[in-house]
Amino acid sequence: MLRAGTLAALGLVLAWLWLPGRERAAMGEVQLPAGPFVALTFDDGPKASTTPVLLDGLARRGVHATFFVIGENVAGNEELLIRMERDGHQIGLHTFHHKSLAAVNGKDFYAEVDKLRETLSGLLDQEDFMLRPPYGMITPSNRARAGSPIILWSVDPEDWSDRSSARQLSVILDKVEDGSIILLHDIYAESVDTALAAVDELMAQGYKFVTVEELFALRGVTPEDGKEYRKLPPSSG
Repeated sequence: MLRAGTLAALGLVLAWLWLPGRERAAMGEVQLPAGPFVALTFDDGPKASTTPVLLDGLARRGVHATFFVIGENVAGNEELLIRMERDGHQIGLHTFHHKSLAAVNGKDFYAEVDKLRETLSGLLDQEDFMLRPPYGMITPSNRARAGSPIILWSVDPEDWSDRSSARQLSVILDKVEDGSIILLHDIYAESVDTALAAVDELMAQGYKFVTVEELFALRGVTPEDGKEYRKLPPSSG
Protein backbone atom coordinates (compact mmCIF):
# COMPACT_ATOMS: atom_id res chain seq x y z
CA MET A 1 0.00 0.00 0.00
CA LEU A 2 1.28 3.46 -0.86
CA ARG A 3 1.05 5.36 2.40
CA ALA A 4 1.56 9.11 2.76
CA GLY A 5 5.36 9.05 2.80
CA THR A 6 5.56 6.66 -0.13
CA LEU A 7 3.00 8.68 -2.07
CA ALA A 8 5.08 11.81 -1.59
CA ALA A 9 8.17 10.01 -2.81
CA LEU A 10 6.27 8.60 -5.76
CA GLY A 11 5.09 12.09 -6.65
CA LEU A 12 8.68 13.27 -6.85
CA VAL A 13 9.64 10.27 -8.95
CA LEU A 14 6.73 10.78 -11.34
CA ALA A 15 7.63 14.44 -11.75
CA TRP A 16 11.22 13.41 -12.52
CA LEU A 17 10.16 10.76 -15.02
CA TRP A 18 8.11 13.24 -17.05
CA LEU A 19 10.93 15.80 -17.29
CA PRO A 20 12.63 16.26 -20.67
CA GLY A 21 15.76 14.15 -20.93
CA ARG A 22 18.18 17.06 -20.62
CA GLU A 23 16.57 18.35 -17.42
CA ARG A 24 16.36 14.84 -15.99
CA ALA A 25 20.05 14.25 -16.65
CA ALA A 26 20.95 17.51 -14.92
CA MET A 27 19.09 16.39 -11.81
CA GLY A 28 20.76 12.99 -11.72
CA GLU A 29 19.17 9.61 -11.11
CA VAL A 30 16.19 9.18 -8.81
CA GLN A 31 15.56 5.94 -6.93
CA LEU A 32 12.32 4.35 -8.14
CA PRO A 33 9.97 2.89 -5.51
CA ALA A 34 10.25 -0.87 -5.23
CA GLY A 35 7.50 -2.93 -6.89
CA PRO A 36 5.86 -5.11 -7.93
CA PHE A 37 3.14 -2.77 -9.19
CA VAL A 38 -0.30 -3.49 -10.56
CA ALA A 39 -3.08 -1.30 -11.97
CA LEU A 40 -6.63 -2.09 -10.86
CA THR A 41 -9.20 -0.82 -13.40
CA PHE A 42 -13.00 -0.69 -13.47
CA ASP A 43 -15.41 -0.37 -16.39
CA ASP A 44 -19.06 0.62 -16.92
CA GLY A 45 -19.66 2.84 -13.90
CA PRO A 46 -20.28 4.88 -12.00
CA LYS A 47 -23.22 3.26 -10.25
CA ALA A 48 -24.77 4.82 -7.16
CA SER A 49 -25.33 1.53 -5.31
CA THR A 50 -21.89 -0.02 -5.76
CA THR A 51 -19.24 2.55 -6.68
CA PRO A 52 -19.36 4.36 -3.30
CA VAL A 53 -18.79 1.04 -1.49
CA LEU A 54 -15.76 0.43 -3.68
CA LEU A 55 -14.41 3.94 -3.16
CA ASP A 56 -14.80 3.56 0.61
CA GLY A 57 -12.93 0.25 0.57
CA LEU A 58 -10.12 1.60 -1.59
CA ALA A 59 -9.80 4.68 0.61
CA ARG A 60 -9.45 2.54 3.75
CA ARG A 61 -6.62 0.66 2.06
CA GLY A 62 -4.89 3.72 0.59
CA VAL A 63 -5.30 2.31 -2.92
CA HIS A 64 -5.72 4.25 -6.17
CA ALA A 65 -7.45 2.74 -9.20
CA THR A 66 -8.52 3.73 -12.71
CA PHE A 67 -12.19 4.06 -13.67
CA PHE A 68 -13.29 3.91 -17.32
CA VAL A 69 -16.74 5.43 -17.18
CA ILE A 70 -19.78 5.41 -19.45
CA GLY A 71 -21.20 8.79 -20.41
CA GLU A 72 -24.84 7.94 -19.85
CA ASN A 73 -23.97 7.03 -16.24
CA VAL A 74 -22.52 10.45 -15.47
CA ALA A 75 -25.82 12.31 -14.97
CA GLY A 76 -26.86 11.97 -11.34
CA ASN A 77 -23.46 10.60 -10.34
CA GLU A 78 -21.40 13.76 -10.77
CA GLU A 79 -20.39 13.83 -7.11
CA LEU A 80 -19.04 10.29 -7.39
CA LEU A 81 -16.77 11.34 -10.25
CA ILE A 82 -15.62 14.41 -8.37
CA ARG A 83 -14.87 12.19 -5.39
CA MET A 84 -12.90 9.78 -7.59
CA GLU A 85 -10.67 12.61 -8.73
CA ARG A 86 -10.37 14.05 -5.22
CA ASP A 87 -9.41 10.63 -3.83
CA GLY A 88 -6.56 10.31 -6.33
CA HIS A 89 -8.13 7.88 -8.80
CA GLN A 90 -7.69 8.17 -12.56
CA ILE A 91 -10.78 8.58 -14.75
CA GLY A 92 -10.93 7.40 -18.35
CA LEU A 93 -13.30 7.05 -21.29
CA HIS A 94 -15.46 3.99 -22.01
CA THR A 95 -17.70 5.69 -24.62
CA PHE A 96 -21.01 7.38 -24.02
CA HIS A 97 -23.37 4.46 -24.67
CA HIS A 98 -21.03 1.45 -24.43
CA LYS A 99 -20.98 1.00 -28.19
CA SER A 100 -18.36 -1.19 -29.84
CA LEU A 101 -15.72 0.99 -31.49
CA ALA A 102 -15.21 -1.82 -33.98
CA ALA A 103 -18.68 -1.14 -35.39
CA VAL A 104 -18.99 2.65 -35.65
CA ASN A 105 -17.99 5.08 -38.37
CA GLY A 106 -16.08 8.28 -37.84
CA LYS A 107 -19.13 10.39 -37.08
CA ASP A 108 -20.43 7.94 -34.48
CA PHE A 109 -16.94 7.50 -33.02
CA TYR A 110 -16.68 11.18 -32.30
CA ALA A 111 -20.19 11.20 -30.85
CA GLU A 112 -19.31 8.34 -28.52
CA VAL A 113 -15.81 9.39 -27.47
CA ASP A 114 -15.65 13.17 -27.82
CA LYS A 115 -19.07 13.68 -26.25
CA LEU A 116 -17.89 11.83 -23.16
CA ARG A 117 -14.54 13.63 -23.19
CA GLU A 118 -16.34 16.99 -23.28
CA THR A 119 -18.72 15.91 -20.50
CA LEU A 120 -15.88 14.87 -18.22
CA SER A 121 -13.78 17.91 -19.11
CA GLY A 122 -16.61 20.20 -18.10
CA LEU A 123 -17.12 18.37 -14.83
CA LEU A 124 -13.52 17.73 -13.81
CA ASP A 125 -11.68 20.64 -15.42
CA GLN A 126 -9.21 18.44 -17.30
CA GLU A 127 -8.93 17.24 -20.88
CA ASP A 128 -6.55 14.28 -20.94
CA PHE A 129 -8.41 10.99 -20.60
CA MET A 130 -7.21 7.56 -21.68
CA LEU A 131 -9.62 5.39 -23.67
CA ARG A 132 -10.79 1.85 -23.08
CA PRO A 133 -12.94 0.59 -25.97
CA PRO A 134 -15.93 -1.56 -24.97
CA TYR A 135 -15.19 -5.28 -25.42
CA GLY A 136 -11.57 -4.31 -26.10
CA MET A 137 -12.39 -3.91 -29.78
CA ILE A 138 -11.51 -1.00 -32.07
CA THR A 139 -10.74 -0.64 -35.76
CA PRO A 140 -7.41 0.75 -37.02
CA SER A 141 -9.21 3.84 -38.36
CA ASN A 142 -10.82 4.48 -34.98
CA ARG A 143 -7.50 3.96 -33.21
CA ALA A 144 -6.18 6.79 -35.34
CA ARG A 145 -9.13 8.95 -34.26
CA ALA A 146 -8.74 8.18 -30.56
CA GLY A 147 -6.63 11.17 -29.56
CA SER A 148 -5.49 9.23 -26.50
CA PRO A 149 -3.72 6.01 -25.49
CA ILE A 150 -5.91 2.89 -25.64
CA ILE A 151 -5.82 0.87 -22.44
CA LEU A 152 -6.78 -2.80 -22.59
CA TRP A 153 -5.92 -5.39 -19.92
CA SER A 154 -3.87 -8.47 -19.14
CA VAL A 155 -5.95 -10.02 -16.32
CA ASP A 156 -9.68 -10.54 -16.88
CA PRO A 157 -11.72 -12.69 -14.46
CA GLU A 158 -14.82 -12.08 -16.63
CA ASP A 159 -16.78 -10.88 -13.63
CA TRP A 160 -19.74 -10.10 -15.89
CA SER A 161 -20.25 -13.83 -16.54
CA ASP A 162 -21.20 -14.89 -13.00
CA ARG A 163 -21.37 -13.57 -9.45
CA SER A 164 -18.72 -15.84 -7.92
CA SER A 165 -16.22 -13.67 -6.09
CA ALA A 166 -14.26 -16.78 -5.13
CA ARG A 167 -13.77 -17.81 -8.77
CA GLN A 168 -12.94 -14.27 -9.87
CA LEU A 169 -10.38 -13.86 -7.11
CA SER A 170 -8.76 -17.18 -8.01
CA VAL A 171 -8.31 -16.04 -11.63
CA ILE A 172 -6.76 -12.76 -10.58
CA LEU A 173 -4.32 -14.34 -8.14
CA ASP A 174 -3.34 -16.96 -10.72
CA LYS A 175 -2.75 -14.51 -13.59
CA VAL A 176 -1.38 -11.37 -11.93
CA GLU A 177 2.25 -10.32 -12.27
CA ASP A 178 4.30 -7.16 -12.06
CA GLY A 179 2.89 -4.59 -14.50
CA SER A 180 -0.52 -6.26 -14.89
CA ILE A 181 -3.64 -4.28 -15.71
CA ILE A 182 -6.63 -5.95 -14.05
CA LEU A 183 -10.14 -5.56 -15.48
CA LEU A 184 -13.22 -5.52 -13.24
CA HIS A 185 -16.61 -3.75 -13.24
CA ASP A 186 -17.78 -1.50 -10.41
CA ILE A 187 -21.45 -2.08 -11.29
CA TYR A 188 -21.65 -5.47 -9.54
CA ALA A 189 -21.60 -5.85 -5.76
CA GLU A 190 -19.75 -9.15 -6.06
CA SER A 191 -17.07 -7.51 -8.21
CA VAL A 192 -16.53 -4.92 -5.51
CA ASP A 193 -16.02 -7.79 -3.06
CA THR A 194 -13.59 -9.40 -5.52
CA ALA A 195 -11.64 -6.20 -5.96
CA LEU A 196 -11.17 -5.54 -2.25
CA ALA A 197 -10.28 -9.16 -1.55
CA ALA A 198 -7.72 -9.05 -4.37
CA VAL A 199 -6.23 -5.87 -2.97
CA ASP A 200 -5.85 -7.47 0.47
CA GLU A 201 -4.32 -10.67 -0.92
CA LEU A 202 -1.92 -8.94 -3.30
CA MET A 203 -0.84 -6.32 -0.78
CA ALA A 204 0.03 -9.20 1.55
CA GLN A 205 2.25 -10.52 -1.28
CA GLY A 206 4.00 -7.16 -1.60
CA TYR A 207 2.14 -5.69 -4.57
CA LYS A 208 1.52 -1.95 -4.71
CA PHE A 209 -1.50 -0.50 -6.50
CA VAL A 210 -1.17 2.48 -8.82
CA THR A 211 -3.25 4.12 -11.53
CA VAL A 212 -2.55 3.31 -15.16
CA GLU A 213 -0.87 6.67 -15.73
CA GLU A 214 1.29 6.13 -12.64
CA LEU A 215 2.24 2.69 -13.95
CA PHE A 216 3.42 4.26 -17.22
CA ALA A 217 5.47 6.82 -15.33
CA LEU A 218 7.04 4.21 -13.05
CA ARG A 219 8.10 2.26 -16.13
CA GLY A 220 9.46 5.38 -17.83
CA VAL A 221 7.05 4.85 -20.74
CA THR A 222 5.36 7.77 -22.48
CA PRO A 223 1.90 6.56 -23.60
CA GLU A 224 1.19 7.25 -27.27
CA ASP A 225 -2.16 8.28 -28.74
CA GLY A 226 -3.78 5.48 -30.72
CA LYS A 227 -1.49 2.77 -29.35
CA GLU A 228 -2.92 -0.19 -27.43
CA TYR A 229 -1.49 -1.27 -24.07
CA ARG A 230 -2.34 -4.49 -22.22
CA LYS A 231 0.29 -4.38 -19.50
CA LEU A 232 3.57 -2.64 -18.74
CA PRO A 233 6.79 -4.63 -18.74
CA PRO A 234 8.98 -4.78 -15.64
CA SER A 235 11.46 -1.97 -15.30
CA SER A 236 14.80 -2.68 -16.95
CA GLY A 237 16.56 -0.83 -14.15
